[in-house]
Amino acid sequence: MIADELIAKIRRFHYAEHWKLGTIAAELDLSWDTVRRCINVVIPAKTVRKLPTLTDPYLEFIRSTLERHPRLRATRLHQMLQPRGYSGSVVQLRRVVARLRPPRREAFLRLHLLPGEQAQVDWAHFGKIRVGRADRNLSAFVMVLSWSRAIFLEFFLDQTLESFLRGHVRAFDDFSGVPRVLLYDNLKAAVLERTSGAIRFHPRLIDLASHYHFDPRPCRPARGNEKGRVERAIGYVRTSFFEARHFRSLADLNTQAREWRDRVAHARRWVQDDRRTIAEVFAEERDRLLSRPSHPFESDLVRATHSGKTPYVRFDLNDYSIPPETVGKTLTLVASDSLVRLFDGNREVARHPRSWDRHEVVEIPAHVQALVESKRQAAHSVSPDRLRAAVAEIDSFLAAALERGESMHKTRRDLVTLLDDHGPKALREAISAALAQRTPRASSVAFLLEKQRRAEGRRPPSPVSLSRRPDLADLVIEPNNLEVYDELSRIPDDDPAD
Repeated sequence: MIADELIAKIRRFHYAEHWKLGTIAAELDLSWDTVRRCINVVIPAKTVRKLPTLTDPYLEFIRSTLERHPRLRATRLHQMLQPRGYSGSVVQLRRVVARLRPPRREAFLRLHLLPGEQAQVDWAHFGKIRVGRADRNLSAFVMVLSWSRAIFLEFFLDQTLESFLRGHVRAFDDFSGVPRVLLYDNLKAAVLERTSGAIRFHPRLIDLASHYHFDPRPCRPARGNEKGRVERAIGYVRTSFFEARHFRSLADLNTQAREWRDRVAHARRWVQDDRRTIAEVFAEERDRLLSRPSHPFESDLVRATHSGKTPYVRFDLNDYSIPPETVGKTLTLVASDSLVRLFDGNREVARHPRSWDRHEVVEIPAHVQALVESKRQAAHSVSPDRLRAAVAEIDSFLAAALERGESMHKTRRDLVTLLDDHGPKALREAISAALAQRTPRASSVAFLLEKQRRAEGRRPPSPVSLSRRPDLADLVIEPNNLEVYDELSRIPDDDPAD
């Protein structure tokens, strides 16, 4: 409400001082509309003189043609008008067609279904979530019962076929029953190919439908209105639940989603009778759903896999340990969203919690310990008694060398050679020095022994050890007559008489 004193000031500025509207509005910090109302000035509308255009003679033809063929393109109209004398461009014609084309508004019938008859299913993308070093796509599997509008909602870190099937299984468990018809759009997890009326469903979806006895039906292409109830539910999830939502993990997000569904979404009034809530109507519809089978559908990923030279199997960019005796074998990997299992035939050889990180090593300590023991036994097969008798710290040295990735067989062989060349006392001192310097390698021990030999001024060891080559002990070598070499080196006299 504007005070009378302010109205009087506005009228005085305009009629007495002849100020413009903008000047008055800026001076008094008012809007132009307020100033106009106060001075009671009516601004006449501008009259625009319409200039003739090249399309004017053809307006009636264009209008009547579009009424009969509302989807006709401007380029085709341009081809029709040219023989009739139109000389303008197609760009000018497009502007006229956009103004004259009748609006396309399709009327839809309201969908009436029986309780338990139909549910609508879809994926929804909710951006990305950080899991360790990995950026995972956060997606929501949504199933809506068409009659009661009850919602099942669960978030996943991918949109794979296995997660799609897993969402169905958990939705049926949550609803305590199965709808008779499930409606999908043309996503690849449901429809592989579609040509006219012929549809080829994904074989795994057919297996799921056979297990739970429902009828899968796809929407027609570009007919999103046919599954509008799940589309509206996804929009409601975005605005009412996910917007500005804080969560610590995927499990925490799904816990919050279930609480929101029960406390908020199902507490809404039912669209067909606002005296009842969705939860009350769903309790009635639950009795009309098909009963579930005695055992759930197996939705885990199953694939053949094998390891390389190390006792690990790579899956989804993470490494999972296996027993050393299964290295090189073809194993069967069975993965759910929380567990990774590995089978050798029908025998389960490893079970790990699934990691959604990247480049993580998931291992069982017993697998690593078995590998260490096997390597240690292989190392002990090379003269174990001689080295143990000569060096008390040999087991500690070999364990440290194994942790550094050294070959046990080669390390034991090289240490036995050094024992023969330098003796037990020198080898014990060199191994103790290598452990103190944290260089548990045979090459480091050899370097320390050679350094000690030079410091003491001892001769280098013989290139051939008779203890390793006893066949050379009785070898007899006859020396050559050195006078032969003297004759060869003598310079001949130039005088033949001499």
